[in-house]
Amino acid sequence: MTQNFKGRDIISIRDLSKQDILTILDVAKKLEDKPMPNLMKEKIMATLFFEPSTRTRLSFVSAMERLGGKVLGFENTEVTSVKKGETTWDTIKMIEQYADIIVQRHPIEGAARLAAEASSIPVINGGDGANQHPTQTLLDLYTIKKEKGKLDNLNIGFVGDLKYGRTVHSLCIAMSHFRTKLYFIAPDALQMPKSYLEDLDKKGIPYVIEKDLLKAAKDLDVIYMTRIQKERFPDPVEYNKLKGVYQIDKSLLNHTKKDVKILHPLPRVDEIKKELDDTENAAYFRQAGNGIPVRQAIIALVTGMI
Repeated sequence: MTQNFKGRDIISIRDLSKQDILTILDVAKKLEDKPMPNLMKEKIMATLFFEPSTRTRLSFVSAMERLGGKVLGFENTEVTSVKKGETTWDTIKMIEQYADIIVQRHPIEGAARLAAEASSIPVINGGDGANQHPTQTLLDLYTIKKEKGKLDNLNIGFVGDLKYGRTVHSLCIAMSHFRTKLYFIAPDALQMPKSYLEDLDKKGIPYVIEKDLLKAAKDLDVIYMTRIQKERFPDPVEYNKLKGVYQIDKSLLNHTKKDVKILHPLPRVDEIKKELDDTENAAYFRQAGNGIPVRQAIIALVTGMI
């Protein structure tokens, strides 16, 4: 069942079938329940982070090391030959000599696909601009399944920056494999790009476009909050107009189902107040922790170790 993953790149959630997704989630559950600390012994993962990251980089490192593997790489291009003008293509051709798998984050859309074309070893996209973040999506799905016990028959609300939010774009595509209803809650200037809505139309996935979170809240099983991403805005004036547009605290729970779960890819700024952290509804830190088994599963599968 898992042989079709060996040597594969994980660049976009669009590259994964429903069965691929379920296989990854199943392997993640097995690795969480029964750790395999020597699975990746003698294997090396290269982490190439051309853009800042906390959770993605550290959880990949933790995942690899908990499997017994080693990690090399960089988190700052200032200390690499990129600073001297080396191309991404040449960086990848060089790194593939040193490692068994590459994880790359890059600010430019399409950079992960380019890296995969250059590389003879598997490349995992750790985020490319406002485009895709497939491993975040997989851990989001894993979290929803753990928290709600299923992926079908759920109402999921995406809140905040739906225009530039790569996590939202990827999760929207992934959820279209399941029987679900999506709510896109954002100001007009940050609404879901038309291309994603057209994809949902083709698949017959119902969705609601809304500006008022409280209006939609009573119907939602999962609320997926996002940060208004200053670094993605081409115009700082536009950012300043929209920052802080959605901020939630405990009072939101007066308008929701009792068992609603709140997710967030993090980091948060001011969109979720800390008073929500100690509620059972707050799943975002558990969500971050789920990055370990999910990324372990991906590493193991594409290297053919499982």
